[in-house]
Amino acid sequence: MITPAPVRVAVLSFAHTHALSYVHALKSMPGVELIATDPDGASAPDDAPRGAELAAELGVEYVDTYAEALAWGPDAVVIAAENARHRELVESAAAVGAHVLCEKPLATTVEDAIAMRDACERAGVVLMVAYPVRFSPAVRDAFAELRSGRLGSILGVTGVNNGKLPQDRAWFTDPELAGGGALVDHVVHCADLLDELLGERAASVRAVSNAFLHADRELAVETGGLVTLQYPSGVIATIDCSWSWPMSSATWGGLTLQVTAERGTVTVSPFAKGIAGHDMAGETWDPVGADLDGLLIDEFIEAVRAGRQPQPDAGVGIRTVEIVKAAQASAARGGEVVALA
Repeated sequence: MITPAPVRVAVLSFAHTHALSYVHALKSMPGVELIATDPDGASAPDDAPRGAELAAELGVEYVDTYAEALAWGPDAVVIAAENARHRELVESAAAVGAHVLCEKPLATTVEDAIAMRDACERAGVVLMVAYPVRFSPAVRDAFAELRSGRLGSILGVTGVNNGKLPQDRAWFTDPELAGGGALVDHVVHCADLLDELLGERAASVRAVSNAFLHADRELAVETGGLVTLQYPSGVIATIDCSWSWPMSSATWGGLTLQVTAERGTVTVSPFAKGIAGHDMAGETWDPVGADLDGLLIDEFIEAVRAGRQPQPDAGVGIRTVEIVKAAQASAARGGEVVALA
């Protein structure tokens, strides 16, 4: 049996909840040495476990600062910080020659996203964006069917990514740290899948949003929205991107993509399968199927070892940020169509 080449990985921040599953996936991989740091956790505006306390629960070695983590000499980093902190951490990692897997959205501005790509290109390191849903076997099977040509050309796509208000990580509703609300949090997954499926950049974006949902919390960001995209080929796509699931729900929410082609419709819901039940706390839901975060981590580490660019790359990261920023601009102008230059 061939022993895989050792890879030193530093997890930078536990701000995003996906950091926990990334750590579990990395710990299970042979040849991976792992440390973590979360210096911003102590000042986080919520009670979710962060910092050294969470690292101890996860059984991962911990250092106090980003500088210490980068001085350790990682081959790669996984950045799961608040959105507004992505650029600084990506540029710092690139400066020490570490390959980067960065949480989505890549940045809170298009300019930052482009700067991050350029920094990694100059340093000769890969930059991958964390879009785990495209690793779903159900998504890949559906896209293969659509690409086979049996159903003819794609005419339109209806995307839905609804979920709970992420109140356990309060930075998601901080306009500075997150860059927005539901339009930021829930547009990007569908936008990535559309980018992969259609293979073309959106030509224009129209969006409406509101804060009717969870109005009692007096949040400074939108809690619901609908985004319409038009592509050069004529395809029209919509994305419902609301925090509309009740807090009592047994699961966070779900994503569905319905693709209408000339000779049929394909619907894919990668999170729809699970085992429902009840316990003392109420309704329960245990998802079944592939570990999408694990598949994402596998692709990243394999690419680092092989010296190749993994997908999804910075290009799609930039294009999805363009869509989010155009949607925010459109919503701010009452639903005006915004063309992407």
